[in-house]
Amino acid sequence: MAQIYSRIMATGSALPERVLTNADLEKFVDTSDEWIHSRTGIRQRHVVVEGETTGDLATLAAQRALDAAGVKAADLDLIILGTTTPDIIFPSTACLVQHRLGANGCAAFDVNAACSGFVYALGIADKFIRSGQSKKVLVIGAETLTRMVDWTERETCVLFGDGAGAVVLEASDEPGIYATCLHADGGHKELLYNPVGVSVGFKDEPNHGVRIRMSGREVFKVAVKTLDSLVEETLNAAGMDASQLDWLIPHQANLRIIEATAKRLNMPMEQVIVTVDKHANTSSGSVPLALDFAVRSGKVKRGQNLLLEAFGGGFTWASALLRY
Repeated sequence: MAQIYSRIMATGSALPERVLTNADLEKFVDTSDEWIHSRTGIRQRHVVVEGETTGDLATLAAQRALDAAGVKAADLDLIILGTTTPDIIFPSTACLVQHRLGANGCAAFDVNAACSGFVYALGIADKFIRSGQSKKVLVIGAETLTRMVDWTERETCVLFGDGAGAVVLEASDEPGIYATCLHADGGHKELLYNPVGVSVGFKDEPNHGVRIRMSGREVFKVAVKTLDSLVEETLNAAGMDASQLDWLIPHQANLRIIEATAKRLNMPMEQVIVTVDKHANTSSGSVPLALDFAVRSGKVKRGQNLLLEAFGGGFTWASALLRY
């Protein structure tokens, strides 16, 4: 029996129309464009407006991916949405998106792995296809992280943006995804988290205390060290050498972390997809947004090898090595 692979048919993405530049932030936060850009690489971010939701962005990105793939929503076997900012507690945002697309009947669920959410979802989808249970799968990463940003906290508010990206996967006898590696360590929870929720309740603070808590320097140290070992593990799992990689498509959180990962791979920055300057950190939306940008700009071409990797709250970290 021939081995089944999962292969990316097409990509899609969506960004809110509203753009917030570093210069805009200077007007109401004690910061500057120079301070933000020198530390993060960020120049601007897209921000949702009142009434605009994660589901809105996810649906638009998904439809663009389906259109590019020439696939009807009714033909999907599974929808997986990576997000940490769902529209409502339940049903899952994947179910809401499913209905809006017209894919009713297939399995649909959310995955919350913070910034690693899309790569986690991709890894799960790959297993569904390899097992023969699914033939066409829609994988989405979508966030409206600015909904939980404290705009008076300059260390964090400058980092995040909103957006969504999606891919359509199909079963193939030709290699697509070679390997995925998924990890987590809940012992680092205090370094990056949001303290509110259903079971623990909300806080008697503005916006019910729904805001990101982050120890930036410590997160940076762990991220660089963890991604360093993840790169090696992923290459070994795929039976490949770093020299065989055409592109690195990393989570767009911080340009310094991206540069450190590229250095570990001995890859010039010309082979690294960077969108953090335009999108900031869109959490689960980050990797698929960068992938769609790379495909639609003509940088990434069919037959090339891509390494996707992400690191997020949990901590979670994940990677996928694939042939586009």
